[in-house]
Amino acid sequence: MSTQLSTPTDRQSAEALARSKGEPQWLVDLRGEAAELAGTLEWPKPEKIRIDRWNLTAVGQYEQAQPAASLSELPAFVTELAAEGAESLIVQQNSSTAWKQLSAELSAKGVIFTDLETACKEHGELVQQYLFKAIDKGDNKLTALHAALWNGGVFVYVPRDVEVELPLQAILFNNKSEAAFAPHIVIVADTNSKVTYVDYVVTEQGTASEPFVHHSIVEVFVKAGAHVRFGSIHSLGENGVDLSLRRAVIENDGNMEWVIGDLNDGATLSDTTSQLKGNGSNSDAKVISIGQNEQKMSLTTQAVHFGRSSESNMVTRAVMKDNATAIINGITKIEKGATKANGVQTEKVLMLSPKARGDANPILLIDEDDVKAGHAASVGQVNAEQVYYLMSRGISKQDAERLIIYGFLAPVVSEIPIDSVREQLQRLLERKLEG
Repeated sequence: MSTQLSTPTDRQSAEALARSKGEPQWLVDLRGEAAELAGTLEWPKPEKIRIDRWNLTAVGQYEQAQPAASLSELPAFVTELAAEGAESLIVQQNSSTAWKQLSAELSAKGVIFTDLETACKEHGELVQQYLFKAIDKGDNKLTALHAALWNGGVFVYVPRDVEVELPLQAILFNNKSEAAFAPHIVIVADTNSKVTYVDYVVTEQGTASEPFVHHSIVEVFVKAGAHVRFGSIHSLGENGVDLSLRRAVIENDGNMEWVIGDLNDGATLSDTTSQLKGNGSNSDAKVISIGQNEQKMSLTTQAVHFGRSSESNMVTRAVMKDNATAIINGITKIEKGATKANGVQTEKVLMLSPKARGDANPILLIDEDDVKAGHAASVGQVNAEQVYYLMSRGISKQDAERLIIYGFLAPVVSEIPIDSVREQLQRLLERKLEG
């Protein structure tokens, strides 16, 4: 396995690329500052996994996609994924947007749904209020590198009191290893608004045969009384490294729901965090993952409580096969002053091979007395008694084990808000479980 620790850009290169794309000066400056920072910072150090041993600098070169005149011009798997919900859809191919569409009804209500590069040009003042505000570009080398090189992306703004009934969807895919693939997603739900956003992050099968890095940041801002549901399914190829950071900032009485499917075939760093800033704020996070072959995965879910009477619930379910390794961290942090906060978390790992490794690490960090907090974690094999019971009802051993595995994953799968997305997730689960 190759190890590359240098920074694949510098200030001059990052600014030149930004100017070549016609980006506003404030964004050119931001990219230049970030590139300079990246040269001075270290990679993140997640628990028990040395990601600095991964090939982290195969970030590729920016490649402008040819915009499609219709969805039918895009690869067949894209049109299949977009079977439902194409009324409001963004498709990113490698480095840039190939298709975007927002329903006339939502546009008339003031909803903004476009790629982030376009939003920076057309809604610059609005974007500047939120870009790299949930995650600081100077946190580490990864965040700085991403700030310098992100491309395409998605920007969502839902005005005050507007409810978006149909989900907004994005398909972000790569099919060329040497092309940069680094979407940045910003979602802003204004006071008392409601929105569901779902995306696929995928590699087109049979492509991207060389090493590549997908680095992505998601920033969600849930204003007072707003409700955001965010669903994301990642299925990148075995030659890829997926580095995905997600953050939500939740104000008074706001609600944030995460449903994450980490189903990559390659190395994965996934960190999903809710910052419960407001009183009465709520976060619910569900994560599902399957590891196979020699995969290395670091899966972290966090809830940080600042507001009084804030509540968080985190559920992670992972199935490990072959020689795969997963380090699963659940972190509940209750800050001083967050009285009446309630944080609950559960991490469960099902082992299908004696050579696989799954570490479930529930962590409670509590600086306030008048709170509730709880955790549960388990790592084990398929229950022999359950298999025996099903076999006694005429079910084969193989089918019995499959039913138990699907039942184990069901609490997350059932939360997917769109039927077609849930069905696609089910197909991906079957592919990974059955090899």
